[in-house]
Amino acid sequence: MSVHMSPITVRYRDADLQGHLYFANYLVYADEAVCHYWRELEFSFEDADDLPCYTFTVNANIDWLDECRVNDLIEVSVRFSRLGNSSADTEYELLNTRTGALSAKGTFTHVFVDKSTRKSCPIPTDLRARILQRQPELAA
Repeated sequence: MSVHMSPITVRYRDADLQGHLYFANYLVYADEAVCHYWRELEFSFEDADDLPCYTFTVNANIDWLDECRVNDLIEVSVRFSRLGNSSADTEYELLNTRTGALSAKGTFTHVFVDKSTRKSCPIPTDLRARILQRQPELAA
């Protein structure tokens, strides 16, 4: 599934009192990996003023499948699963390397938004081209 993989170690501060990864942090880890992938595609949120548009995450889905504990190494795999005109879906999986179990999987839907009007706008042409270069199966 992976087009991009980000390793993340479960930090003590990210765990709940039961010693496992707090449920909302699975989404945080997935979002971190998505941002790393977008950075590889030269669409970095670190300098939002330099971007041609904004992106808003308008939907997040997750299935929790197994727990992660403090100090577990998690491999977060991400890829685009759909490219529309002004929106895109990314899907992710969190694999716990200690147990070998898939801990969570899900999707995000992102809408590309004009900075001044705050209305949806087409995915930037150069970004679409870089995505399709990495994931040609999305061209169909």
